[in-house]
Amino acid sequence: MAGSMRTIKLVIEYDGTNYVGWQFQPNGISVQQVIEEALAQLLGEAVTLRSSGRTDSGVHARGMVAAFRTGKGIPVRAFSDGLNSLLPRDIAIREAIEAEEGFNPRSDAVGKHYRYTILNTPRRSPLNRYFVWQMPVKLDLQAMRQAAEYFVGEKDFSAFRASNCGAGTTVRRIDSVALSSADDFIRIDVKGSGFLKNMVRIMVGTLVGVGQGAFDPDSIPSLILSGDRKKTGITAPPQGLSLIEVFY
Repeated sequence: MAGSMRTIKLVIEYDGTNYVGWQFQPNGISVQQVIEEALAQLLGEAVTLRSSGRTDSGVHARGMVAAFRTGKGIPVRAFSDGLNSLLPRDIAIREAIEAEEGFNPRSDAVGKHYRYTILNTPRRSPLNRYFVWQMPVKLDLQAMRQAAEYFVGEKDFSAFRASNCGAGTTVRRIDSVALSSADDFIRIDVKGSGFLKNMVRIMVGTLVGVGQGAFDPDSIPSLILSGDRKKTGITAPPQGLSLIEVFY
């Protein structure tokens, strides 16, 4: 087996609290760096992970997908068990799979599922503080649901991206935006073809603006058409966001 190159696909879960994001950054430790260092230890060679995308500093993932190539003939299970024994407690390999030659986690992806969690109560929750955006004043969930419908479809989301977003095209397809609530938690599940930098967080910030009465639910289409980031809501903080799954 040694000598023939294999492509190994990893499904990764992580708590992004202590990291500068998925991707290598000069200003701190990234999730990618930690996993690549563990892989180098396991394989005795340097490998480069290619991922399905990137997550910002403080954002979490339950299903980030990355892949690398190696000529080592170790069993595929060693890539999950072996790596997990070397990784810190806030990063884990959920699954390692032998992928087809040429598998590309980014270009082969057909969609992604993100979840944003809001804690809608004035009481602080120390146990949830790294995983929610706390909103002390009750939000109008009905208005937010009404507004969410307008995001669905293929549209130009220029008004919903960070100023330093380097994407070549700003057109994206949103398949669904679902809001659910239980106890004091509001979950916003967004599925789509792909996302611009900070797009989900700006959508959430705008929906929260609707929930607070700052935006009319029916103003979403004109906000989208405006293409103007200054007109849309704030960028929701990173800790409420998790990448749940990448679809292939």
